[in-house]
Amino acid sequence: MCPLLLNSVCSVKPAHHTFPLADLDGDGRKVLRSSIREFLCSEAVAALGIPSTRAASLVTSDLYASRDPLNKGQRILERCSVVLRLAPSFIRFGSFEIFLGRDEFSGLQGPSAGRHDIRAQLLDYVIETFYPCIQQAHSNRKDRNMAFFREVMMRTAKLVAQWQCVGFCHGVLNTDNMSILGLTLDYGPFGFMDRFDPDFICNASDKRGRYSYQAQPSVCRWNLARLAEALGSELDGAEAGAILDEFMLTYEAFYLSIMRKKLGLVRKEETEDSELISDLLHVMHNTGADFTNIFRLLSCVPWPEEGDNERATVGPVVDLILQQCASIQELKVANMPTMEDRELAMILSMAQTNPVMFNIVADRSGVAQQLERMGRLKELLETNEDELKEKQRDDWIHWVSRYRRRLTRECDGTCDLPLIKKERLSVMNSNNPRVVLRNYIAQNAIQAAEKGDFSEVERVLKALEKPYSDAVGLEPLDGPNAFGEKEQRGRDLTVGYDRKPPAWAQRICIT
Repeated sequence: MCPLLLNSVCSVKPAHHTFPLADLDGDGRKVLRSSIREFLCSEAVAALGIPSTRAASLVTSDLYASRDPLNKGQRILERCSVVLRLAPSFIRFGSFEIFLGRDEFSGLQGPSAGRHDIRAQLLDYVIETFYPCIQQAHSNRKDRNMAFFREVMMRTAKLVAQWQCVGFCHGVLNTDNMSILGLTLDYGPFGFMDRFDPDFICNASDKRGRYSYQAQPSVCRWNLARLAEALGSELDGAEAGAILDEFMLTYEAFYLSIMRKKLGLVRKEETEDSELISDLLHVMHNTGADFTNIFRLLSCVPWPEEGDNERATVGPVVDLILQQCASIQELKVANMPTMEDRELAMILSMAQTNPVMFNIVADRSGVAQQLERMGRLKELLETNEDELKEKQRDDWIHWVSRYRRRLTRECDGTCDLPLIKKERLSVMNSNNPRVVLRNYIAQNAIQAAEKGDFSEVERVLKALEKPYSDAVGLEPLDGPNAFGEKEQRGRDLTVGYDRKPPAWAQRICIT
């Protein structure tokens, strides 16, 4: 469903909200800060070609609510607002959980527990209205329901693959935030990843990383299992289990297909492509590379020519890539253990006093992750900036050279090479966005809007509407950043929408 953009941002002064969106404070108020984020991101995700709910309007109020935007116990009054959201349906996985009986662990049950008649009516409505082809193709109810569940699985697998390929992290992927239509739903503490980190967490309150970037596919599968559980007798249990078993393979196939396009591998599919992509992400992680900008830069990698000098040929593009990588200080901060000091000290003590128990504990994913961080931090402490840059250069030259060898196999000698080169660039530039809604971009727009100036919101929205374009107009307005800092040493701290985030962006806290 394509919404009519009634008004990008309008301002009125109603006495009361007619349809407020709930906030974590439980007062039913949604503040301007979170409304702008939702408004911009739903439109940004849609423009990226990812299924999404849409935003038609954002309306401010003369009411204020008390909030703690930095999650530091410092509450301020923020203006309330309403976002008008549009979608074919807002029915979620969780909509079917209201029929679940009492949970043996929590003792809770759905408000319509045992009402299988209403559950059947809701399921009929969803399939007949939004999956008419499935409704028409099956006369047997159970077969119809299984086909529906498979289609929801497919849409969900494709959706999360699209998220991963643009570095989008949702932040709160519970069953109530999963659309039955495979749409991106409920934009709260989302984040587009800047520096590539598989453990990236966009929600500051997600201390255990349940909804981290790399966890999103498995969390989506878990949510599908809960949907199957909620549908109960409407599905065949064994068949539903088999469909769930296909989820990761389906996701990986969608992910690999998109990633090949991001690398411009459009003519052939090789089994080694998966390893090539995995190694690219490994180099990006080790060098602290900017996810969005690195992929955009890869279209600058020159097509291999017979007799060219590898290091000399790829040197210029590697120089550009290195500008998108982290400094040694940034990497030290990024690799600091996130575990509590007391817990970390206990584990390190165990390594010396009880190696057997330590080996058991170290196998746990959370502990292994912390130990890996400490290992990388130790290496960084034993090197300097020059040594780091030289190693980063070698790592990137090695991968880019391997990538170029793969490009040569796109042409078998009988095809039109100029056409293949043109196709490669076209596909890459239409799958690697130049601009995404980074947190600092949204924060700058929010800060201006809270002072009554919505021009930056409008400018950001315009840039996000064409994320794959090389058109000009990606520079934000000059001025102080979101933390009120002005120029330092003659340099303005604002940064273009398509560049690495400024240092102050690391202090933005989203919950």
